[in-house]
Amino acid sequence: MPLWCTIDNRVTRVAWLNRSTILYAGNDKWCLDPRVVLLSNTQTQYSIEIQNVDVYDEGPYTCSVQTDNHPKTSRVHLIVQVSPKIVEISSDISINEGNNISLTCIATGRPEPTVTWRHISPKAVGFVSEDEYLEIQGITREQSGDYECSASNDVAAPVVRRVKVTVNYPPYISEAKGTGVPVGQKGTLQCEASAVPSAEFQWYKDDKRLVEGKKGVKVENRPFLSKLIFFNVSEHDYGNYTCVASNKLGHTNASITLFELNEPTSSTLLQEVKTTALTPWKGPGAVSEVNNGTSRRAGCIWLLPLLVLHLLLKF
Repeated sequence: MPLWCTIDNRVTRVAWLNRSTILYAGNDKWCLDPRVVLLSNTQTQYSIEIQNVDVYDEGPYTCSVQTDNHPKTSRVHLIVQVSPKIVEISSDISINEGNNISLTCIATGRPEPTVTWRHISPKAVGFVSEDEYLEIQGITREQSGDYECSASNDVAAPVVRRVKVTVNYPPYISEAKGTGVPVGQKGTLQCEASAVPSAEFQWYKDDKRLVEGKKGVKVENRPFLSKLIFFNVSEHDYGNYTCVASNKLGHTNASITLFELNEPTSSTLLQEVKTTALTPWKGPGAVSEVNNGTSRRAGCIWLLPLLVLHLLLKF
């Protein structure tokens, strides 16, 4: 930071002072601070420089000039600006739903920075606090996520730090639907649950827990989803099943039904088509018994493509 004053050839003595302390007198350095150096001492200008300025350098500086007639002084007041810095902020926090939290963000700078808190969420609008402290009473699961503290004073770009708030809550089953499956086919029952921490799932039938490894049945668990898979459904598998989701805060359950879904077989369809095609029409205008053979042959010729198409779709 350079400090200078203008002089002329009438000047006999010149010095720079900080308050009452002499920094330089002519070419002689009086202070011990290595950051203060002489820049120029000419017939027109006398200047010094303070390197690596900090807040303790703020204050009045005086250029004192002595001429043959009388002394003159030129004074400048140095104002030191400091970019904002967050020196203290709350750590990430995990809290149960319904409790209260307090977040702190302390910042320094010159001029004193403005501190604001903002919830980083698609549903959040604007600032949630324009203070160093953020208080949330009875926090809900929708209020979980990142909270951003910003400190600004127009000296430099704002400084931003984030705190992650995790809100714990008991499981809530959001989807549990029954399904119909024919005998011999693969069937799947699904149970979705929202919870923090993630829910652990268990399946029951008639108060008996289904364990992994049971023949023909597999349980697949993910953080928010559990599947009960039947690879070859039998009559014994049909009925009501209970999905239980639990974590350290509680548990919930839902009843899900696996029911039989009848599927017509190819032999049944073929028998129905044959019966329709080979039964003679007894109504008005029916052909005589002599022409029945010809009519049946025509019906079979018409039926053949239909049977071929059905078998191709079946396999």
